[in-house]
Amino acid sequence: MEEAPQTPDAELVARTQAGDPEAFDELVVRYSPRLYGLVYHMTSNHEDTNDLLQDVFAKAFRSIKGFQGKSSFYTWMHSIAVNMSINFLKKRGRRLTMSLDDVDAGVQNDAEFIEATTGSDPSHAANLRELQQRLNEAMQKLSHEHRAVVTMFDIQGMPHAEIAKILGISEGTIRSRLFYAHRQLQNSLEEFIKR
Repeated sequence: MEEAPQTPDAELVARTQAGDPEAFDELVVRYSPRLYGLVYHMTSNHEDTNDLLQDVFAKAFRSIKGFQGKSSFYTWMHSIAVNMSINFLKKRGRRLTMSLDDVDAGVQNDAEFIEATTGSDPSHAANLRELQQRLNEAMQKLSHEHRAVVTMFDIQGMPHAEIAKILGISEGTIRSRLFYAHRQLQNSLEEFIKR
């Protein structure tokens, strides 16, 4: 049985602008997983991420009549999510322990998984956990703006041009922020790597 082709974003946006809330629901379902990953990697807290995503989609729904299609809907949604996340982080003014793989934490503590990935060397598993912790701490030391570009580029795999559109800054600024953030992360992890 063949899957029905996906309705284009532009059509769903037009239907939403015409008053069809089910069309917007389809956009929410389509973009929730990716936006969840983006917001979570910036906030490092599942509860905050869930709350922020509700606010992001509420703002998008309220603002969609003004969406003119000058950028893709995807870019527009990511811009809202990044800006609201940065504002949230600035308002909160706190740094939480960030876990880049909190979703996979259960499997990493599973004895069979550890055995399969580390063989019989428990020190290897301990080193991986320590590296993960150090990376999480290093990410937390980055500014909100630098964490945003690292999240979009290194974790979500977005190209420089897309990140530039989302943040409304030049690709050169994106490259500069990535260079600085990567250097800061490298310096934070250098001591661990040299061991």
